[in-house]
Amino acid sequence: MPKRTGIFVTGTDTGVGKTEVGRAAVRLLRDEGLSVSVMKPIETGVGPEGPLDALALREAAGVPDAIDLVCPHQFSLPAAPNVAAEEEGRNVDLPLIMTTYETLRAQRDFIWVEGAGGILVPVTDDSSMADLAKALALPVLLVARASLGTINHTLLSLAEIDRQNLECVGVVLSHSAQQTSEADLKNLRTLRKTLGPRLIGELPTLEEGCDAPDGWLRPEALLG
Repeated sequence: MPKRTGIFVTGTDTGVGKTEVGRAAVRLLRDEGLSVSVMKPIETGVGPEGPLDALALREAAGVPDAIDLVCPHQFSLPAAPNVAAEEEGRNVDLPLIMTTYETLRAQRDFIWVEGAGGILVPVTDDSSMADLAKALALPVLLVARASLGTINHTLLSLAEIDRQNLECVGVVLSHSAQQTSEADLKNLRTLRKTLGPRLIGELPTLEEGCDAPDGWLRPEALLG
């Protein structure tokens, strides 16, 4: 069995490509022979088609779990969880998240948990994604956007993860945009150098239906 049996994924911002990284990483773990549970404890901006991030993660894991188990909290407003919950006159139920997590964790070798937004996004009025990662006792993987502004966002996020005394698995750069400008490329060269060994992977832009290329991330970087 691997040293690590689960990871909590956060981003430097919303829409940075956490789910794309998650799908590719879960497939990588499955290729290593591991069974993987996936969980998106809270998804906001959910429309009639359901929680798309949670559905995508479930498809990558190839598990039959009910979507309400994979994603126990679903809100329609595309906002922070506490704001989206308040809009519907509801609350984020942390004990429900913990119970659901324990159920999923017990079923398989590894569990992949995707947070909403960044590490300090509020879950309730008095707790954040950092607090949720602590409650789940999971190390944190940071997904960073491969575009201008990412140096500041990445370093601030890492500083907060360290300040919160959370174990950091590392950083994955996500090329979620179709095109990367010359300025972006120069920025990324600086960020790669600054991160050094904390940069454990880089996911290129993937065409619809295409798998991640070999070597984009080493499984041992996730498994410890």
